[in-house]
Amino acid sequence: MSEAPTPADGAARLNTGVAHNARVWNYWIGGKDNYEVDHRVGDHVASMFPLIRDIARADREFLGRAVRFLAGERGVRQFLDIGTGLPTAENTHEIAQRVAPDARIVYVDNDPIVLIHARTLLTGTSAGVTDYIDADVHDPDAILERAARTLDLTRPVAVMMLGILNFVLDTGKAREIAHRVMAAVPSGSYLVLTHPTFEPELGGEGQIPAMRFWNENATPPITARGRADIAAFFEGLDLLEPGLVSCARWRPDVPDPVVVPQFGAVAVKP
Repeated sequence: MSEAPTPADGAARLNTGVAHNARVWNYWIGGKDNYEVDHRVGDHVASMFPLIRDIARADREFLGRAVRFLAGERGVRQFLDIGTGLPTAENTHEIAQRVAPDARIVYVDNDPIVLIHARTLLTGTSAGVTDYIDADVHDPDAILERAARTLDLTRPVAVMMLGILNFVLDTGKAREIAHRVMAAVPSGSYLVLTHPTFEPELGGEGQIPAMRFWNENATPPITARGRADIAAFFEGLDLLEPGLVSCARWRPDVPDPVVVPQFGAVAVKP
């Protein structure tokens, strides 16, 4: 296991005076690792765009379904979770190692409050491995270099990029990051991705003013994208059924789930 950063490192960088995405997201899904400023901004965003809480829950549920599918039906034993967010119930390693105790998981985030709680993510089965990298999605080469200390990048890896490329504001750069990471993993690897959209077919128009408010009052800044730009993240990969859909509609556990303006998909590298 690589040397994990310490909670003190995160505390030194923590700013509790400004709302932060990881904490607000945690608040929306019912977590406790958040502050009053996160409640105020989160409640205001939810008043502008009530679907946001549904999006947060749907995204988390999508993660569970995708990991269970890949570990169970596809036999994946390695997961690279970029943009981990705060630990909650049913983290990637818990889901994967419940199916396959020998699964290896590397988490990646550069949010100081996630770093403070990173030790929670390092608890797993004795047969498997979990690790945490304090790194920025804008630097995929550093992520890959450090992930290779725990994962065997000559064997298939499921790359998890849930709600992270929306913080890379330049679409060309976001596309380059996705392609760079997937170029470094072998055939049989998977890209699991969610991303907010403004597409009216999914009810996304309301995200635009809510994101404007967010970018003026919280950090880090965020952007939504259209279907074509999100589909481009999967270039060179084969989308699994049902393709690029509202993440709530990707192989749902319940009939006719609420559609949310958050695209989700799973694709395999041929």
